[in-house]
Amino acid sequence: MVHVLSSRVLLRPTDPERSRDFYGKALGLAVFREFGTGPERGTVYFLGGGFLEVSGRSEVPPAPGLQLWLQVADAAAAHEELAERGVEILRPPVKEPWGLVEMWIADPDGVRIAVVEVPEDHPMRYRP
Repeated sequence: MVHVLSSRVLLRPTDPERSRDFYGKALGLAVFREFGTGPERGTVYFLGGGFLEVSGRSEVPPAPGLQLWLQVADAAAAHEELAERGVEILRPPVKEPWGLVEMWIADPDGVRIAVVEVPEDHPMRYRP
């Protein structure tokens, strides 16, 4: 088995500056590192237990099957904050039948992002 030490999602946006504004300013993700120069330079953001690297450029948006899942402490507060920052809200927070509170947003290239709150009584929080 491969011993994975770290991981990250690589995102090649159609407009790198617009995507850096979205992930860095609108979502407020903290920068882990930056590399290179110019408009297609790389920025790696902390993404909870992983990383999101926005670098390079693509002529087409990412594959429609690509989605991100971001856990937050309070989905309602995240909804209010993101709406104030002009983030496209695809669906406001809703408690799903499986018990998670999910909100859906999109990045500038249409990458769908689930913003999820795990309620205190949800089995995902159970610690034997």
